Amino acid sequence: MNLTIFAGTFNPIHIAHLIVAESVRTELNAEKILFIPSFIPPFKNGDVAEAEHRLNMVKLAIKNNPHFEVSDVELKLQGTSYSYNTILELYRQNPQIKEKINFIIGADAFNHIETWYKHEELAKSINFIVLARPKSKEVEEIVSNLSLKDFSYQFVEAPRIDISSSYIRQRIKENKSIKYLVTNEVENYIIENKLYWD
Repeated sequence: MNLTIFAGTFNPIHIAHLIVAESVRTELNAEKILFIPSFIPPFKNGDVAEAEHRLNMVKLAIKNNPHFEVSDVELKLQGTSYSYNTILELYRQNPQIKEKINFIIGADAFNHIETWYKHEELAKSINFIVLARPKSKEVEEIVSNLSLKDFSYQFVEAPRIDISSSYIRQRIKENKSIKYLVTNEVENYIIENKLYWD
């Protein structure tokens, strides 16, 4: 069994997340993509919806894709959601995994991987799936700047869609439409639960 995970704050999950996940799935011919919302994201503060709300929104967003699943592993671990701890727990829960877990990561985040908690141990235990154009100058610079050793990675080109969760939250604050930026179910959930309005 191989496992491909997409961990994030998903605050809220939007269509670019879904498009990226599907692009990776088809590129890797992966059986499934496992979405993992963070409990307390290590690098973000302030305007973060409760973890349970973000988990529910991910469930709603992915429900029509049989290849997408969601895990509450970071909510159960509680505390700050460090990827290293999550990966250890996933291996513990899935002893049948024989290959490294595929870990989807954006090029910007990959460029700063050495600031992550236990980044060297993390890098040895996963295969980075980096969202970037293969053989681009950006990719070459990132790899050459890393001092990490013994890590595996591959680059997957996914459509670049200029949508961010912070942009969606700002539109909500300004009472502007977020239709088509998120799924209808997520939009309705945000409205019903009055998320991001303050």
